[in-house]
Amino acid sequence: MTLERLVAEIKAQGERELALEAQKFEAERARLLKDRTDRVGALQSDLKGKAEAEARREQAQRIAGARMQARKLEYEAQEKAMSASLDSVRALLRKFTESDEYPDVLRRMYGVAQDELGKDLKVTGRSEDAAALRALAGRAYDPAPAPILGGLIAETSDGARRLSLSFDELLRLREDRVRTLLA
Repeated sequence: MTLERLVAEIKAQGERELALEAQKFEAERARLLKDRTDRVGALQSDLKGKAEAEARREQAQRIAGARMQARKLEYEAQEKAMSASLDSVRALLRKFTESDEYPDVLRRMYGVAQDELGKDLKVTGRSEDAAALRALAGRAYDPAPAPILGGLIAETSDGARRLSLSFDELLRLREDRVRTLLA
């Protein structure tokens, strides 16, 4: 073998090895690019899913908050309407105290108070009802006015028992029923 042939063969061997290494390099490069593309795709998909889940959660929270606010506003509106209705009931009761039937109601209330507490009692009421209550109770009438819409408040002479037959108290005791009726 000649030296030129030996150099040519070594050169050819080197070119084959270089071509083989270039193929390996390109295969490894393609595999790494595919792996990177797959990982980026998986990360994007994962992040997209997390973002969508977060958006759904936030949307659900906002909807729940809006529903709660709507219920609150509805409740406040109902309470405002109920309060206005109760105020109109109070106004009707005030107007009733000016009617001809009111003294008879006071008389019946006084009878109920005597039945419940006995004959020995003290009675008080509005200053506007002083004459009617004094006529009913006589010396048992206490002239100190009570801040009530109408009716009377009776208690035993020793103060041990008290019975409020005021319109305020009767309305308060029946407020749930009145609210149901007004609703």
